[in-house]
Amino acid sequence: MHLKGCGGGGCRCAQITSAMSSAAGPGLAEAPEERCFLSTAEAAALERELLEDYRFGRQQLVEWCGHASAVAVTKEYEPTIFYPTRSLDPLHRDLTTQCEKMDIPFLSYLPTEVRLINDAYRLVVDAVLGPGVEPGKVGGPCMRALATLKLLSIPLVSLDIPSGWDPETGGDAEDGLRPDVLVSLAAPKQCAGRFSGRHHFVAGRFVPDDVRRKFALRLPGYTGTDCIAAL
Repeated sequence: MHLKGCGGGGCRCAQITSAMSSAAGPGLAEAPEERCFLSTAEAAALERELLEDYRFGRQQLVEWCGHASAVAVTKEYEPTIFYPTRSLDPLHRDLTTQCEKMDIPFLSYLPTEVRLINDAYRLVVDAVLGPGVEPGKVGGPCMRALATLKLLSIPLVSLDIPSGWDPETGGDAEDGLRPDVLVSLAAPKQCAGRFSGRHHFVAGRFVPDDVRRKFALRLPGYTGTDCIAAL
């Protein structure tokens, strides 16, 4: 099951764009050593570099990240989508139309009885909130969905930043989601340092070597034509 964004978070399939919209911090080109994680400001600067200097398109990045996320989950699962509050963004609407035209089912509601989800699905993909969006400020179906996700016994896969986590600190691990799998988009964000699940993948093969060196990122190599790599 794939739970897409609602409320202020928008569509998490476009998270690489929404995750990186704030101003860059100072001294990015002078990083003294390689690191594994990006701050929110550095992630914003990296995205601007891809869009403005390398002329990647927004839809292009969204599609790459979406495809890589799907590969990281597995090719063997069939999706069902719960998307309670649909975005007015044309890109998000186009992606929703494509899913509908390909007969991918959408749930009209998310069962509150956790056992029904555990019995019906083999895993859930968390794409509920955008980065930095506080669950308490969204309310409604998002709050109910997050409360349900915390109780699941089947694996939970979070994309880039688990819903409700602070992008820098990770937030309260006791009260937040505890995903089994994390798929970092472009590069891991600082909150990924608190991830303690079983598998961590990075979907950032499209990040040019010059950009990786500029941000002093120490990232794994990609095997063959793979679009994801295990951390």
